[in-house]
Amino acid sequence: MPHPDRNLHSVNLPADWSPASWRARAAAQQPVYEDATELAAVQQELRALPPLVTSWEIFALKKQLAEAQEGKRFLLQGGDCAENFAECTADVISNRLKVLLQMSLVLVHGLRLPVVRVGRFAGQYAKPRSADGETRDGVTLPAYRGDIVNAPAFDAVSRRPDPRRMVKAHARSAMTMNFVRSLIDGGFADLHHPEYWDLGWVSHSPLADDYHRMVGSIGDAVRFMETLSGAEVYNLNRVDFYTSHEALLLPYEEAQTRQVPRQWGWFNLSTHLPWIGMRTAALDGAHVEYFRGIRNPVGLKIGPSVTPDQLLRLVDALSPDDEPGRLTLIHRMGAANIAEKLPPLLEALRRDGRRVLWVCDPMHGNTETTGNGYKTRRFGNIRSELEQAFELHAAAGTRLGGVHLELTGEDVTECTGGARDLTETDLERAYRSTVDPRLNYEQALETAMLIVRKQAQIAAPV
Repeated sequence: MPHPDRNLHSVNLPADWSPASWRARAAAQQPVYEDATELAAVQQELRALPPLVTSWEIFALKKQLAEAQEGKRFLLQGGDCAENFAECTADVISNRLKVLLQMSLVLVHGLRLPVVRVGRFAGQYAKPRSADGETRDGVTLPAYRGDIVNAPAFDAVSRRPDPRRMVKAHARSAMTMNFVRSLIDGGFADLHHPEYWDLGWVSHSPLADDYHRMVGSIGDAVRFMETLSGAEVYNLNRVDFYTSHEALLLPYEEAQTRQVPRQWGWFNLSTHLPWIGMRTAALDGAHVEYFRGIRNPVGLKIGPSVTPDQLLRLVDALSPDDEPGRLTLIHRMGAANIAEKLPPLLEALRRDGRRVLWVCDPMHGNTETTGNGYKTRRFGNIRSELEQAFELHAAAGTRLGGVHLELTGEDVTECTGGARDLTETDLERAYRSTVDPRLNYEQALETAMLIVRKQAQIAAPV
């Protein structure tokens, strides 16, 4: 029977679902654990640990995503391609937060819209792989699937899938979230002092002058409002910040799925916004089965191979009641494919009248390997896919309501191009990612400025 939500919409609770019902389906991208008893014991331990997020935070995010669907907000989702245990440090976390705050400031200033800030962190420890194994010099070992599963070092002990790593991932996620919340509650995000967000290593960035001019104008506006009112403008000293990760490792997600007092249904309390990756989005697969029963807002990555019929059936499975804020569709086509592959999907959902939030991931469809062996992304291709996305949505009568980026606040050289016009040779200087290449601070800030310029161009009268 339908259950009313105080804030949103009436939805139906799946009667044939449980947190473990995914086990009856084919589960892609899962490690093979040698000891089932050890795995079950770890899951039981996880079930007893405190949750990482709350149901009311989940509902608050769902409400903001519903407003983004209506064009009243813009979603900024960003962070590491894959977190690792060694980088759960104050500097790494605060620098990542600084980048996202600076980007959101650019977007708020340019788009004149509130920004929904969602980090790809505090749980992004699992990654899909193209093969189950990796072979070097005639030796084959299990693929590295992220720190929640195994370690990157190429030896049998490191590559063995270890269930105990799930407990360590939970602890690292809790530490990350605790530090982020402490920073924000302590005034780290105070709009009276956005200069606190500066990253020391980019003081001479080609974009620094533009950014500081923007900060100055916002500071002047805040002081003007406070002079008129004779009092401090409140709600400028903190922001809402949410977490997200790809809910890939299903035994971990199952153990974090709980019922809570005074609410009906089940919540994944390891994150606010879990998403399904492109490689695990089979309609009859275990991940779609798991996602259809949780009350969180959920995301779905869409690649160039998805057909309109497949997408409509996935939307029906994941959001059968068309609940506002429930479903975010993250398209990642690649700059060379988006013009052909995206419009039929936009038209199918527009024609069907489905309520979704469209988001562009311009990163994952543009990965390539250089001649010197580095996996990279060209900033020109990232820019091209993002610009095309805005144009294609405008032509289709739909709305691009957000962006999904892999980025870092560290001084890395992993993507070529951008403000400093990084080349393949520059990649050798500071390539630190263990999985996918990330935007550095300058490239991330340039992306935010690009979004503002492109949106203004689309909105301008012809």
